[in-house]
Amino acid sequence: MTDFWKSSAVWRLLRRGALKEEGNSPGGALKRNMPLVPADSIAGRALVTVIVIMTFLASFVTGIGVLFHSASRDWTDSISREMTIQIRPAAGRDIEAEVKTAAALARAAAGVANVKIFGKSDSERLLEPWLGTGLDLGELPVPRLIVVELGGAGTLDTEKLRRDLREKVSAASLDDHRLWIERLAAMVRSLVAVVALILALVLTALGLAVAFATRGAMAGNKVILDVLHFVGAADDFIAREFQRHFFRLGLRGAAIGVACALAAFFAFEGLAAWQAKSPGGDQIEILFGTFALGPAGYTIIILIGAGIALLTGIVSRIIVFRHLRGLD
Repeated sequence: MTDFWKSSAVWRLLRRGALKEEGNSPGGALKRNMPLVPADSIAGRALVTVIVIMTFLASFVTGIGVLFHSASRDWTDSISREMTIQIRPAAGRDIEAEVKTAAALARAAAGVANVKIFGKSDSERLLEPWLGTGLDLGELPVPRLIVVELGGAGTLDTEKLRRDLREKVSAASLDDHRLWIERLAAMVRSLVAVVALILALVLTALGLAVAFATRGAMAGNKVILDVLHFVGAADDFIAREFQRHFFRLGLRGAAIGVACALAAFFAFEGLAAWQAKSPGGDQIEILFGTFALGPAGYTIIILIGAGIALLTGIVSRIIVFRHLRGLD
């Protein structure tokens, strides 16, 4: 069959159907350059709004997951390279001598790169974010800490170091942070699972919204679709027209949603930089990071927006194909 768009008989049928649907209004007449699906409509603007909201939610949740994953990786790397020796003060014992003995044992162990002794004032300073400043902690049994940095030649025999400390410094205990690392890994896995679940729900809701919008567009152009299908128009052509229309709507909404999400993270990053200068800001930065997504995080959010735009076009194409096959 020749190109049906050039067939005057087909265009008379299409024009008659369009005029009938529009109440014989001259404004409803078809033109040769008129798209199969109206480029701008109330339903289209509503769908763009839905896509903006869904894209923002998907991007924001994914960005939060990236931030926490990055922060947890920093925690894990830092903790896994260090161990802590804690010496509890007790009456009748020289805690300074015990600290020096424990530090000497740690330095002599294979696999230790550096040993740092926290003085009494350093230990008290660590409590200031929780207890406040200006307190006299002299009467409290504040333990002394020794940080053991790993990375020297050989592998540290943790059990041997723990036995040596027990024999020569009875009040000393060695914490290798393995329990904390396991809990942290479990927390990150749970967070990633929650982020994936929320993302799946958002994409499902978006797919349903696009499906309903596509069916609404087909219902509004039912006469035209029936005539095109009757005269032998290829299903691929009709579906491609709908796909192009909804892809443009999805691309517009996704771009706005991604821009809003990126603006929110830029604002959080600036707020975190300002908060870091306040008292206790360094502790917040250690726990949650600087709220900077970095190139990888921004790329992921942009890819989410592109994926949502593609999803919008693909879903509309599938819905139209199913409808046209049902007409046969």
